[in-house]
Amino acid sequence: MIPLIQFLSPGRLWWLLLVPLLLLIHLVVSRRSAGGRGGHDPLLASLRVERGWQTHLAVLLAVLSLVALTVAFARPKQDVMVPRERATIVVAIDVSLSMQADDVSPTRLAAAKDAATEFVRSLPATFNVSLVSFAGTATIIVPPTQDRGVVTAAIDGLRLQPSTAIGDGIYTSLSALSQVPPDPQHPDDPPPARIVLLSDGFTTIGRPAAQAADQARSQAVPIYTIAYGTLTGSIVIEGSRQPVPVDYNELATVARISGGKAYRAQTAGQLKEVYRDIGSSVGKEAVAVDVSNRYVGVATAFALLACLGVVSLAARWP
Repeated sequence: MIPLIQFLSPGRLWWLLLVPLLLLIHLVVSRRSAGGRGGHDPLLASLRVERGWQTHLAVLLAVLSLVALTVAFARPKQDVMVPRERATIVVAIDVSLSMQADDVSPTRLAAAKDAATEFVRSLPATFNVSLVSFAGTATIIVPPTQDRGVVTAAIDGLRLQPSTAIGDGIYTSLSALSQVPPDPQHPDDPPPARIVLLSDGFTTIGRPAAQAADQARSQAVPIYTIAYGTLTGSIVIEGSRQPVPVDYNELATVARISGGKAYRAQTAGQLKEVYRDIGSSVGKEAVAVDVSNRYVGVATAFALLACLGVVSLAARWP
């Protein structure tokens, strides 16, 4: 499917209304010329037939040049991904007991710590990063800061706790965003914010995750969710092995409601790939760039061809 062209100055496209008018004028002039010039002279009649199509082609090329110039005048734009100057990322990590499952080597939590640390270090230095952990309750471990050492040290210190409160984890992440230090250069302009939430289960306690996701959407904070683990994961509780399969549905719903994106990862390698993809997404933003120069080039090419056609006709006409 051909994408629609978007413009920075779409009001200028009204000049395209001149195109059908010019074509109509050309048609009228051509018919009058064909009927009145040369009478019944067979030689001139033959020349008119031979070169009529050449004349129409030259006019068509000139009109196409005008169309391309008008499009360029309206300043067509294209979205280009460029690095963000500022942003706040909240890394929310599930530390419920199911995260000790060893279906991901060495355990889900250990692999999650390693991948999250790499993710935090990869973010632009100007970004603020916050760390939130959640299990039965949710806690802001590190408020938004640009000190990567503090965040990575806190990630390494995460410990397992019972239950899973995904909704509370989201609400606490939103609370962390209220602690973003003001930017001296943009005191009244809060930077864009994202929540990157990793979990392997579903809500067992606390407020509904969907309700929290709706609150995130109202604050324009998309949530990137990572469902981490396999369907065969298990942990040992009081001497017996209990299954703790990863749950995809709830996290996918959270991402959809909030306007974010849902990911799945079943291995440590996949998790790092997911974090890299998220880093690329949150680290860049779409900026409209004027690409009118492309259409100026097309217009120039059509104009040159039209000129060559006119010169050729003028040189050969008796």
